[in-house]
Amino acid sequence: MVLTRDFLLKADCKTAFGTIEESLFWSPEQRAASLAATLACRPDDSPVWIFGYGSLIWNPALNYIDSCTGTLLGWHRAFCLRLTAGRGTSCQPGRMLALKQGGRTTGVAYCLNEDVLEEELSLLWKREMITGCYLPTWCRLSLDDGRTVNALVFIIDPRHPLYESDSCPQVVAPLIAAASGPLGSNAQYLFSLDKALKLLGMKDDCLDELVSRVRELKTNDLL
Repeated sequence: MVLTRDFLLKADCKTAFGTIEESLFWSPEQRAASLAATLACRPDDSPVWIFGYGSLIWNPALNYIDSCTGTLLGWHRAFCLRLTAGRGTSCQPGRMLALKQGGRTTGVAYCLNEDVLEEELSLLWKREMITGCYLPTWCRLSLDDGRTVNALVFIIDPRHPLYESDSCPQVVAPLIAAASGPLGSNAQYLFSLDKALKLLGMKDDCLDELVSRVRELKTNDLL
C-alpha cells in the first residue's frame, strides 16, 4: 500500500496503521503542540525545506514548490525504531528507519509553499509523529545545486520507548524479513529505499549489507 494524501487526510491514526499501544499514541493535540513548538524555533523567514531520507524520497505525498537532492552531515540512516504498526505488529515487530548521530546522509529536500505551510506540515506530522518517536530538528542542508538551506529533519529520539540501540544488520535483517502490517511488508520498505537511492545515483554503505541479508532471508523462505 502507498500512503497517499487522501489516505493521510482521512486516516484515523489510532486504527489506520494497525494497533498502536495506548501509552505510545500521540493525540492530534500533542501533534499540533509539537508542530507549533518546531515552527517557533524556525531559524529565519527563509523557505521551509523538508529533508527526505526514507519513504519521503519515493513518496513525499507533499505539495511542494521546489525539490533538490542534498547531503546532511552529522547523521546516518539506521533501522533503530521497533515497528509495531504500519509494516509490523506487536506480535511480529519489524524495524523502521531513523537518523542516528554520526556520518552523513544523502536524500531529497522539498521546499514548501508558505501559503499552505501549516496544512502541509500538519499532514507530515500525522504521517511521521503518530507516536512522537522523532525529534523534528532544524539542520543546515547542502543541496547538490550549491545552495545551503535550513531544513526540517526527523531525527531519532533515543529516549523513546520504541528506540532500539542495536541496529546492526545481523540483528535487524531477520526482523525486517519477517515483519508486515496494514501498509505492507517491512522488507518492501527497505527494497523501495534501496531502489530509490540507486535511481538517484546515491550509495549508502549503511544499507548494503542489510539489503543483502534481507534478500537472502526472503529467498530462503521461498525454497
